[in-house]
Amino acid sequence: MDEPKQAEVNIGLAGHVDHGKTSVVKGISGKWADTHSEELKRGITMKLGYADTTFYKGEDKQGNELYTSNPDQCKGEPETLRRVSFVDCPGHETLMTVMLSGASIMDGSLLIIAANEECPQPQTKEHLSALDITNTENIVIVQTKIDLVDKEEAKQHKEQIEEFIKGTVAENAPIIPVSAHHDINYDKLIKAIEEEIPTPERDPNKPGRLYIARSFDVNKPGTPIQEIQGGIIGGSLTQGEFEKGDKIEIVPGVKRDGETKKLETEIASLSTEEHEIEKARPGGLIGVQTKLDPSLTKGDNLIGSIAGEKGTTPEVTTEIEIEPNLLEENVDMEKVQPIKTNEKLVITVGTGTVLGTVQKIFKNTVKIKLQKEMPIEENSRIALSRKTKGRWSLIGYGKTIEK
Repeated sequence: MDEPKQAEVNIGLAGHVDHGKTSVVKGISGKWADTHSEELKRGITMKLGYADTTFYKGEDKQGNELYTSNPDQCKGEPETLRRVSFVDCPGHETLMTVMLSGASIMDGSLLIIAANEECPQPQTKEHLSALDITNTENIVIVQTKIDLVDKEEAKQHKEQIEEFIKGTVAENAPIIPVSAHHDINYDKLIKAIEEEIPTPERDPNKPGRLYIARSFDVNKPGTPIQEIQGGIIGGSLTQGEFEKGDKIEIVPGVKRDGETKKLETEIASLSTEEHEIEKARPGGLIGVQTKLDPSLTKGDNLIGSIAGEKGTTPEVTTEIEIEPNLLEENVDMEKVQPIKTNEKLVITVGTGTVLGTVQKIFKNTVKIKLQKEMPIEENSRIALSRKTKGRWSLIGYGKTIEK
C-alpha cells in the first residue's frame, strides 16, 4: 500500500479558544498539531500548527463501510484516498491575525463549536467572518464535547448552530458531532471531509509561488561552520511547483543600507512533515531548505513574505488603495464604526500582517500607508482589524485596486 508523500489539500481548523480544535486534529490524525513549547505550556495554540495524515476507505471488522486514517482498523487492504494537511489556527482573540494568515492558505475548513457552551461564542463568530473574507466555501462544522451534555442539550445546541450559520458561507455545511474523550464519530467526520472539501484543480505550468507562514534556523548553538545548514522557510505553494535546485527569490526581502532588497537563493531540499521530496506542488505544507544565511530566517523573520521563481514575484509597496466592506458588528457584538482618516488598522494579506495608517478616504475607497513594504497584488483580498478595548478585532475586509 503506497502512502502519498505530500498532502493534496490544506484544511484549516477555526473556532473559539478551548473548543477542541487541536483535539480534533489528534482524533483524526493521531497527532498533536501544537509543536511549540510555549503552546504546550499555556495550553493554547500560539502559532499555526500543522499535522499531515492519509485517509483510507475500507471495511471494519464487521464489514461496515469505514473511513479512517489508520489502515490497521480495516479488514483487508483499504483504498488509499488522499493525504491531507491540517492547519490549526489560534482561537484566542489576541491571535486573530495569525488565524487570518492561516486562512489564506486553506482549501477548506473545519469550524469547531463546543456543545457545552452557547453558540456563537465571540471567536466562533469572528472566525466564520474570516472564512467569509478569505472565500473559504468548503466547510464542515464539528460539534465537539458532546459527551459533556445530554441528548436534549446536544439537540438544542445543534439548533443554535443552524440558526447561527444562516445566511453565511457555512449555511449548508454538514454538522458532525464528535467526542474526543470517547473517540466517537471521527469516521463520519473523515467521510464528510472527503465529500465536502475536494482537492482544487491546480495548474502545474504556472510559476511556483509559496506564501511563507514560518521561517526558522535548525542549527544548534556551537554548530561547526562547515556543518551549518541554510535557513528554512515553510508554507504552502499556491501555484506551480518547486524542485530541488531551483533558483528562487523572496520578497520583500531584508533591509540593507536603508533599502529593502529581495533575497535570491537556491532550494537545497524540500520536505513534508514526514518525507523529503524532490518536487513540491500545491496542496499541503512544505519546508524549503534554502542556501540563505540562517540568521535571515530565524525566529519567523520571513513570515508574510512570498517566495517564487525569479522575476515572477509580486511588486512590493508601502501604499495601498482598497474598496472596504465593513462587518455589521465586531467580536464584542458592537456596531462597527466607519473608518476614519489617520486611524491605525492592522492589515492582513496572504500570510503577512502589517500596521497601516489611513491617509485619505474617498467615496468608495480608502488609501492606507503601510508601516513596512509588503508584496501585494492587485485584486488581493485583505482583512482589516481595529484596536478596541485593548485588542485587535476584525472589522471587515477590502480588495486592493490599481493605483
